[in-house]
Amino acid sequence: MAGGVALYAMNLYFTASLLPSVVAELGGRQFYAWASTAYLIAAVTATMFTGRVLGARGSGGSYVIAYLVFAAGTALAACSPAMQLLVAGRAVQGLGAGLLTGLGFATIRAVLPSELWTRATGLVSAMFGVGTLFGPALGGLFAQFGAWRAAFAALAGVAILLVFVTARALPRERPEQPARTPIPFPSIVALAVTAALLSLSSTLSGAWIPLTIAGALALLLLFFALDARNPNGVLPRLAYVRGNPLKWVYLTVAGLCAGITAENFIPLFGQQLAGASPIVAGILGAAPSVGWTTAQVLSVSAGERMARARVRTGPVVVVAGFAAYGLLQRADAGWADLAIWAVLLFLAGAGVGMAYPHLSVAAMRASDDPAEGAKAAAAVSTTQLVAFTLTSAIAGNLLAFGGDSPLASAQWLILGVTALTALGIPAALLAMRGRREAGRERV
Repeated sequence: MAGGVALYAMNLYFTASLLPSVVAELGGRQFYAWASTAYLIAAVTATMFTGRVLGARGSGGSYVIAYLVFAAGTALAACSPAMQLLVAGRAVQGLGAGLLTGLGFATIRAVLPSELWTRATGLVSAMFGVGTLFGPALGGLFAQFGAWRAAFAALAGVAILLVFVTARALPRERPEQPARTPIPFPSIVALAVTAALLSLSSTLSGAWIPLTIAGALALLLLFFALDARNPNGVLPRLAYVRGNPLKWVYLTVAGLCAGITAENFIPLFGQQLAGASPIVAGILGAAPSVGWTTAQVLSVSAGERMARARVRTGPVVVVAGFAAYGLLQRADAGWADLAIWAVLLFLAGAGVGMAYPHLSVAAMRASDDPAEGAKAAAAVSTTQLVAFTLTSAIAGNLLAFGGDSPLASAQWLILGVTALTALGIPAALLAMRGRREAGRERV
């Protein structure tokens, strides 16, 4: 179970370090952001089918399917002769990875005794930090030797190995058929097409760009309208209740995750602007994750009052770190610049880590109803994936604004993403101000 979540998280950042080498060999720089967007769109979609797959195949069978789908997409990426086919492989990867992420938490209750639930959940959750911490460096190591195809092949091999581990570790019998809730297809389609249009706009020119972006924004509004009317929507109903702070909790999560999305492009900027080797650029890309993990470990034991203060402060620290990093980008940067960038990126990641562990607790307290509180807390992960998906799509446009200048592209992307992250500052204030009144609201 932990291996599945680790594959999802590591692959996201592992690939970020490989993509500069992929583009250098295959071309298709205009599809750079699509490699992340396709993966995330597919992952978000797949998570919505976790319950149905479990009901049909049981925990063991579900994991086998998820690992095999992931391995198939990874193998396709490894063999890709063109960037477009690599993007297709990433989409198939995302389907498997999304299932693995959902299964990682959904199967704990079914296959482990109750005294292990807390420790198992902690272990599975920790895999997100492990993936973001080691993924960029490992990807950079493969890229250092021009072995990006071998990197994807190795990842596929790990997935196949975990198929055999699954067959031995998890029960094969199918559980009792769970109660099926309707899947919110209209909301999912609206969200997926929104991200696709945002990514597509980065490959267009002229009047098509604003038209495509306007269409994407209209679809995003349609997503919220459809989701608000659906009792089984992507987000819980509490998020749409007037006066309930849950919406502000989610917007804070989205702002923090928007900033972390910039990690996917840091190795590229490190190579283009500082002439860093792939492994050094990969380590630079891991700096926000190191800050995130370090601050999170130090923040989890904070009391109620300190937790509220850290949620309010976290987005400010993230914005300050990324804004300074973006403003200090320059061509022909040297080792001193790399060191300063690493410190600033560590600071930005620390802002996420000091706030993030307390946001799930804030979501749980959005309602006095235990079932509603659990659903609200679970949707924090959904919000994270949605934020990653939309920001990755927007990033393609920000890169395009820089034209052929790597420096301009870096500044457009970093400062543009920082502006999105800044939305989390007022959201955090509103989330913490209304937290004590959350339980009084009714759906």
